[in-house]
Amino acid sequence: MITKLLIFGITGDLATRKLLPALGQIISTGNFNDLSVIGVSRHEVNQSELFGHCDNKTFLDGKLSIFTMDLASADEYQRLKQYVVLGDDEQLLIYMAVPPLSTAQIVDFLGEVGINTPNVKILFEKPFGINLESAEKLIQQTASHYQEQQIYRIDHYLAKEMAQNIIAFRARNALFYHIWNNNFIESIEIVSLQKGGIDGRAQFYEQTGALRDLVQGHLMQLLTLTLMDIPQGLEWERMPELRLAALNQLQPVDPGKVVRAQYEGYKEEVNNNDSQVETFVSIEMSSNQPNWVGVPIRLTTGKELSETTAEIRIRLKTSNGAQSNCLVFKIQPDEGINIELFVKKPGYSREFEARNLSFNYENDVKLPDAYEQVLVDAISSEKSLFTGSNEVLRSWQILKPIQDDWNSWQQQPKTYPKGSSAQSILA
Repeated sequence: MITKLLIFGITGDLATRKLLPALGQIISTGNFNDLSVIGVSRHEVNQSELFGHCDNKTFLDGKLSIFTMDLASADEYQRLKQYVVLGDDEQLLIYMAVPPLSTAQIVDFLGEVGINTPNVKILFEKPFGINLESAEKLIQQTASHYQEQQIYRIDHYLAKEMAQNIIAFRARNALFYHIWNNNFIESIEIVSLQKGGIDGRAQFYEQTGALRDLVQGHLMQLLTLTLMDIPQGLEWERMPELRLAALNQLQPVDPGKVVRAQYEGYKEEVNNNDSQVETFVSIEMSSNQPNWVGVPIRLTTGKELSETTAEIRIRLKTSNGAQSNCLVFKIQPDEGINIELFVKKPGYSREFEARNLSFNYENDVKLPDAYEQVLVDAISSEKSLFTGSNEVLRSWQILKPIQDDWNSWQQQPKTYPKGSSAQSILA
């Protein structure tokens, strides 16, 4: 089917760093020659400046056009509709690569002028709202213009190759399938740590913060992949349903089990001396799911830290302190699986040493970027890696006690020096 991709926010960081490179790669395969891209901007754009991060920029030549409009003017959306002109054999994907507070108005304008016919799909970037109330409002508002099957809520961590491999690892390996419960697993920790800061995205980060930016979406979704039941017959189309079941068993977070912090110098970066936005957050959680009762869960994310990594750390129960017990799913930057093992040291002695049994893809295997997977699946109407409205609402319900607590007492987050370790902030 002929596909037109309409990107709101074509000059933004997400579009230039992620979407355009992903589109260049997709088109370079030769399988999507019927794909064209329309970028929406408030001002005239030099297209060559958009392609700075795109290795396959030549494949976008002739595929990208720019439509300039005032996003706050209802009349402009009628002009946009006339510009897009959808045929019966065409579909339109609308990608909302804009800050969350801009999304609602755009959705209303699109619906009001009729850019919501059955051959239209709309793709939302996380966070989906900024709290439970705004998420409910956005979902209701979107539902007044688009059917649920037209709505694709993107959490690109779900599309990462290793995130999908969590399912394969658990379902297709008997050794781990049978021990994936509280009889054998001691604790679960999911982290997304970054050496970098907010990278000039002051406006975006002041609207979001670490809890909304990473925990509500990325880390919660990785947690559902870790906790959810996997039936004997694995059916990918059931993934949203299974993730939701896992979310429904998670308990709302106790604000007393949350660490909230901000790196030194953040206020100056965003030019707001009163900013209470957290750049680091760590929360303890628990599940009522029978297989996971009693297993402590911790989600941690932060910026300006000593390392960059995203991983799931599973610690197994031991019968003595001399046993190894760590299994790690490495989501980024080096995707793979590590299992800590004790082995006998080579030589005449009877000493033991810790070694890692590792799985990594061969260097000559190019893994698809998560945004490539997201775009290909949206074009193909494959929704297993997208977040349903019920998942969004449940994750906000789980985090609501934290947000209510932060709003009620307005205390400044603790501060930490740039380059700190997560462990030192938690200590």
